[in-house]
Amino acid sequence: MNLDHVFVCGNPALDFAATLRARRSVRFEMFTTPDRLNAWYVESGLVDAVSPGGEADVDQARAVREAVYRLVTARRLGEECDRAALTVVNNAARKPPAVPQLTPSGRWTQATPEEALSTVARHAIELLSGADVPLLKECGNPECTRTYIDRSRGMRRQWCGMDSCGNKIKAAAYRARKKTTHAAAG
Repeated sequence: MNLDHVFVCGNPALDFAATLRARRSVRFEMFTTPDRLNAWYVESGLVDAVSPGGEADVDQARAVREAVYRLVTARRLGEECDRAALTVVNNAARKPPAVPQLTPSGRWTQATPEEALSTVARHAIELLSGADVPLLKECGNPECTRTYIDRSRGMRRQWCGMDSCGNKIKAAAYRARKKTTHAAAG
């Protein structure tokens, strides 16, 4: 499984929720260490640097991630939201967020893991209380459980991303068609 963090969902909270991959099958955890978690915060562009964290930060991030995933799924399906998940996300958002600073060379955001997590929780709140809720879709790849914002014309997008899922599915379908054609010709 690819260890690179992927940002294809259109919102940091959705990309954060997608760090537990293939939820319905192999369940691949991206946040295995504090360093992997901090790498996500920096690679996402939410912060420029994160102070070293510990296992408790990873546990807290996973709890918020799962709460965000449950809330996003409920919103997408038009279902009642999970009260416990609301509490987890709201509690994380109540903590001080990462605060950008102006430096001689531009903007710089240094954060603790807790501040970075608060920033993610705030993105989730903005997303789930905003105009993009009707645009939430789950990837068409049965192995993928990413939710993304579909801003395509006519809302026709089927995959979280072409590189991560679309090309794999299209290539598999092509191979299946070729196999069928060869079997029919033989």
